[in-house]
Amino acid sequence: MTYVDGFVVPVPKKKIAAYRKMARKAGKIWKEHGALEFHECVADDVKVGKWTSFPRSVKLKKGETVMFSWITYRSRKQRDSILKKVMSDERLKADMQGDMPFDGKRMIYGGFKAIVSL
Repeated sequence: MTYVDGFVVPVPKKKIAAYRKMARKAGKIWKEHGALEFHECVADDVKVGKWTSFPRSVKLKKGETVMFSWITYRSRKQRDSILKKVMSDERLKADMQGDMPFDGKRMIYGGFKAIVSL
């Protein structure tokens, strides 16, 4: 069954273009190393909930929006191997050490085993 990495991250609206550029580059690198799919989505219908919501989950600030992203792999083992390659890829190291177009401290991420895929 497929394995999925999921991410929710706050991005300043004025930095969406920079985020998209970074995501396109990262997505190509992830796919080169074997990821099946790479998706980046910008919030369109994500209201602030009474107790929980995407905006609350990342402590969204004025002038920011939420990005929802996921990467798919054949398995957890494949994901671990690909992630190791991606994290040591020189093309991303400079981006990760520079001025990121989002606040990584408020990013939520994790790995998930798919239990239904239609």
